Amino acid sequence: MKHLIKHVTRYRYPAPVNYSIQTLRLTPRRDDHQHALRWQIQTPGEIQPQVDAYGNVTHTLTLHRTHSEIEIHAVGQVDIHPLAQGHVGDEDERLPVYIYGVPTALTQCDDTVREFCRRVVPRGVHAPQDVLTLAGAIRERVVYQPGLASAPMTAPETLAARRGGSHDQTHLLLACVRAFGTPGRFVSGYWHEAGDDAASHGWADVWLAGHGWVSVDVSHATFASDGHCRLAVARDYESASPVRWLHGVAATLSMNVSVQVQASH
Repeated sequence: MKHLIKHVTRYRYPAPVNYSIQTLRLTPRRDDHQHALRWQIQTPGEIQPQVDAYGNVTHTLTLHRTHSEIEIHAVGQVDIHPLAQGHVGDEDERLPVYIYGVPTALTQCDDTVREFCRRVVPRGVHAPQDVLTLAGAIRERVVYQPGLASAPMTAPETLAARRGGSHDQTHLLLACVRAFGTPGRFVSGYWHEAGDDAASHGWADVWLAGHGWVSVDVSHATFASDGHCRLAVARDYESASPVRWLHGVAATLSMNVSVQVQASH
């Protein structure tokens, strides 16, 4: 399916600043089932492209002038094919799979998370259905709050809070699968389904022996498919977020995000 995508992000500072630098991960990945037919990023300054260690196309936006707001547009058309049970391919040659089994600050696993995991999938995660079962249990335990703009919570915090955005639910799933010794990675991108509003979204890829990478949307407890446009993958949200501030007063910014996705021919 072909999708027309328009993503507008507006940031406003509480007071003018003279310098800011951001990393943008706003270019759709080129995977076996997905490629951009055309894509353009518009920013208030020059951007420098590069490919990071995870194979994501990134851009660095640096502003050396006084400014109080930043507006970023990402617009284009992406062709995405359906996935069979979320299967997105075999091992990525850029990094060894075991890298995605290493916990991060956001995906640390404590005793409460381990107990939750073992209760849901006592024999571990070995098949796509196991991942889907785990995603369903997380969805029931942690109420999905679309558009939640707060800073990401750790996996134990999410489990205790019983609520969170897609990135929080995904971090909890990653903590669970990694606790079983199964690699998993965070995916940032866009989600759209007929009859629902499009959204900037996060989900997970889980590496299963004999299956390869299996992509699962925890918030909807489904396998990812042609309604999911992939922007970046990494070990957690911090390294896959669409925009990351490297310098500036990010904690005090106000943010407005608009995502529009339409099926096209």
